[in-house]
Amino acid sequence: MIMSLYKEAVFPILQHFDAERTHEITLKLLSLAEKYTFVKRFLEKIYSFEDPRLEVRALGLHFDNPLGLAAGFDKNAVAPRALGVLGFGHIEIGTVTPKFQAGNPRPRIFRLTEDSALINRMGFPGRGVDAVKENLYRSREREVILGINAGANKFSVEQGKAADDYVKVISELASWADYLVVNISSPNTARLRDLQGKEALTQLLKEVRAGMRESGIVKPLIIKLAPDFEDMEKEVGTILDVADRYKIDGIIATNTTVSRDGVTSSLRDESGGLSGSPLKDRSTEVIKFSYRETQGKMPIIGIGGVFNAEDVVEKMEAGASLVQVYTGLVYEGPGMVKGIKRDLVAFTERGGISNINVIVGAAV
Repeated sequence: MIMSLYKEAVFPILQHFDAERTHEITLKLLSLAEKYTFVKRFLEKIYSFEDPRLEVRALGLHFDNPLGLAAGFDKNAVAPRALGVLGFGHIEIGTVTPKFQAGNPRPRIFRLTEDSALINRMGFPGRGVDAVKENLYRSREREVILGINAGANKFSVEQGKAADDYVKVISELASWADYLVVNISSPNTARLRDLQGKEALTQLLKEVRAGMRESGIVKPLIIKLAPDFEDMEKEVGTILDVADRYKIDGIIATNTTVSRDGVTSSLRDESGGLSGSPLKDRSTEVIKFSYRETQGKMPIIGIGGVFNAEDVVEKMEAGASLVQVYTGLVYEGPGMVKGIKRDLVAFTERGGISNINVIVGAAV
């Protein structure tokens, strides 16, 4: 009911307005639940649905369900508690950079409705680590697992000092996080993906780990991969080898893609990272390879083209312990999370499954 109302009545109206402006208004409305208890309770009454069969143990943490909100939706930690009320098992904040950054010129988000996709070329816009820290303090009573996605300012990447930025964000925000993410895969900051190369990644993780030891930080550390590789087995295999060497606790597969394979929209040539349905199979391939390569010993958060419970099951059977959404939420609306969880419970009942965890890696 809620999902159909959004898709049939609300989203068609939203399509007439600038995508980024609509997103900003949505966050402002959600932030009301951060301030007013009655708004939070109202949202809980509409969207609350949990079942023990959906509980997940991963990264040394307990998640109420496998569904999470990907980084990029709430860059500055404006509404983590409110987003948690929508039913997510975890929320990932960011990408956070040490200093304020305006990002790329607008417009920089495009809806490719025919393809159920988005293109963004945001370029890590954000208010910086101090503002995020202030917002996290106000949301300290949250009940949802929180990840902090760390990035580097554009000028730091250009000057070869990206590692300093990652260390800064992690050291400043780790106390608020349940897990930490090193984002080395956004296509919208020049040279950032170069950090996925063996030598660059080795040096980066060496410095990040040293910074964490110096600050006494003991939190799960994961890296976010791109989906675009000329030789996936060789390149992803190398990344996983380096990750294992520095005891990385998990990976996120994947970020947005620069490929436009299968895209039909007239906006297909806009520069930036593509997310949504066209990314689905590509990200699943990276998940499946990573799961096989690590023999299932490194937890994977799968993301890319997730719109329904079938997509979640596909990602988990490929090897993902947790699954994140972003573009799907834009197209399906806030009722999406509850709908997926209900359908996942129905899936476990049909299969006689005691817990959704048992399907992880089943297709590998």
